[in-house]
Amino acid sequence: MNDLDFLRTPEGRALLDEVRDADPAQELAVATRLRRTHPAPLVSAALGQARLRQRAVAKFGAADAGRMFFTPNGVEQSTRASVAAYRAERLHGLGVRSVADLCCGIGGDAIALARAGIRVLAVDRDPLTCEAARANADALGLADLIEVREADVTEVDTAPYDAVFVDPARRGGRGRIFDPEAYSPPLSWAVAAARTASRAAALKVAPGIPHEAVPADAEAEWISDGGDVKEAVLWFGAGAAPGAVRATLLPGPRTLPGTGLPDPEARTPGRYLYEPDGAVVRAHLVAEVAAQVGGGLLDATIAYVTADELLPTPYATAYEITDRMPFNVKKLKALLRERGVGTLTVKKRGSAVEPEELRKKVRPQGPNAATVFLTRVAGAPTMLIGHPAR
Repeated sequence: MNDLDFLRTPEGRALLDEVRDADPAQELAVATRLRRTHPAPLVSAALGQARLRQRAVAKFGAADAGRMFFTPNGVEQSTRASVAAYRAERLHGLGVRSVADLCCGIGGDAIALARAGIRVLAVDRDPLTCEAARANADALGLADLIEVREADVTEVDTAPYDAVFVDPARRGGRGRIFDPEAYSPPLSWAVAAARTASRAAALKVAPGIPHEAVPADAEAEWISDGGDVKEAVLWFGAGAAPGAVRATLLPGPRTLPGTGLPDPEARTPGRYLYEPDGAVVRAHLVAEVAAQVGGGLLDATIAYVTADELLPTPYATAYEITDRMPFNVKKLKALLRERGVGTLTVKKRGSAVEPEELRKKVRPQGPNAATVFLTRVAGAPTMLIGHPAR
């Protein structure tokens, strides 16, 4: 029996409940105590699953994570539930009622699709991963909508399904894979599979995908959640605008479409600095944000927008700039001491300085807070000091 077999027995479920909130620092003592009344392999499996569930809360929420079953790779590579739900709702809105979910992992996307009322064929070639996907569909009451199949995704007939969703593996033995053709399966295969979908298709890719690698007949969407860029999606078929780009921010959703604006001109720093959301930057839509706020770039190579007026936009965070100076640690330290700054947020674009190292050098002390931007202005290393605009 493998770990999941153990953990799905009545004894295993009871033990999982018992170790649900186990403190990792006390794990040895907990394991020693539990092994007096339970088999050692079951105790190890339960404690390992408890650690994975605790890690998974950030992606799936406490309620779902506390019932689901995970593998280490499954926690790492699963789509965040909010992003999966957004994508599932978009597919549902396109009239999709069945999806072939290829490279399904532990079933995160399949769960979101099923909750949107979509029937799912979830396919993965790894036996343990498939077992976790089945266990999760059952644990969340979605087994009637999710069929899990252990198979090579390249051999699956997707013709009976309205849509295809592909999430190729983007990690190998040496870590992240940046070449789309080194994905498993390769991006070219996934694109070919998407083009055969009867209604629509979505391919999940790394947010750092080069724009030139996006097929001409795909719409490219970069998605962030809570300000963190999570993924890019290539859309095909119904509802997709070939060649279009967009940035979508969650929660919301708020979507900024590309309008083909040229890069904005660099200009002298104004009273306000706008930090575009990472999805906006990845989608190359900084010009659209600059147009919204009537601003320009601090530097032609840096994605910071500056403007003279405060015009709030959901696609960028605004800061009021109080000071500007060439990069100089001693001068910054003196200014922070004079202002009584004890809480210092350090942001950087176009600077080699590490924020934590700068904080150690300036040793901020005092009751006030400030934000320092390490960047370039007209090519020169510059520090801009300010605070979130009100």
